[in-house]
Amino acid sequence: MPGAIYAEGLVKTFGDVKALDGVDLDVPEGTVLGLLGPNGAGKTTTVRCLTTLLRPDRGRAQVAGLDVLKHPNEVRRSIGLSGQFAAVDEYLTGRENLQMVGQLYQMKSKAAKARAAELLEQFDLTDAADRTTKTYSGGMRRRLDLAAALVVSPPVMFMDEPTTGLDPRNRQLLWDVVKDLVSGGTTLLLTTQYLEEADHLAHDIAVVDHGKVIARGTSDQLKARTGGERVEVVVREREDIATAREVLAGFGKGETTVEEHTRKLTVPVTGGAKLLAEVIRELDVRGIEMDDIGLRRPTLDDVFLSLTGHAAEPGDGRGDDEDGTGKAKAKETAV
Repeated sequence: MPGAIYAEGLVKTFGDVKALDGVDLDVPEGTVLGLLGPNGAGKTTTVRCLTTLLRPDRGRAQVAGLDVLKHPNEVRRSIGLSGQFAAVDEYLTGRENLQMVGQLYQMKSKAAKARAAELLEQFDLTDAADRTTKTYSGGMRRRLDLAAALVVSPPVMFMDEPTTGLDPRNRQLLWDVVKDLVSGGTTLLLTTQYLEEADHLAHDIAVVDHGKVIARGTSDQLKARTGGERVEVVVREREDIATAREVLAGFGKGETTVEEHTRKLTVPVTGGAKLLAEVIRELDVRGIEMDDIGLRRPTLDDVFLSLTGHAAEPGDGRGDDEDGTGKAKAKETAV
């Protein structure tokens, strides 16, 4: 039986660009799927198709047990969506924004006011509740936007890179809110470029590149595919790089990368702290002095270098429009 979010063979093209090339997803009820990918991979297009903002060219999808193409209005009543850009009216106060959303969902005025007050407290916005939104910081707008998506407590939520550009405090606050939602039974599809975010929130991760799901598994499973851990060494003398590379090659489970300008060498390994001690001893025997050495888990770049052959681009807040130019596509049209 399909999960709360289900997609099979989604295809979407914009001119000559194939933004989605047969995306398959299945998210069990009450879980979080992290959709991980670089800019232009197809994450946002997938979300737009699943939330009825775009009609896929081919494929089928169900959300909350409803066919996205056949019953778009019912789907919209069953979901919440927090996009990449805060969709709030800057001339209304935070309280007025939330009350307006409640009334658009045909909540009675008293109920909308009560729900707005509850969400303002949950998102630490009570002190700013009666200020116009144009005076809010970026982090406050993002929190208000997420609060607006939760006015009707939807069973299924979509969050499209919700923490891009947020400071650590606001990011942690949003993570805590997400955990509370899921513990209450909400199903969530979360797009992100941050493996750390997926580590904290996602039960499962789907890696998307060029409009295709190229890998799926838990965070630990994906990291294991890249070699599990990394030994990083910064040698003191540039002339020791070649010898250090030779030493690391004897312990590594993949290619050793070298950053000449920083004198840093990195190699994927398995074996943990015990292996690190062996590497240190061998470097010492070979007379190589080090400024730094350590063992770390793979990063997002490690995962993408392993799976796609290129590193993920850092988020720039411009979105994920796959028109091949980096510019915004034509206006979204609801299904």
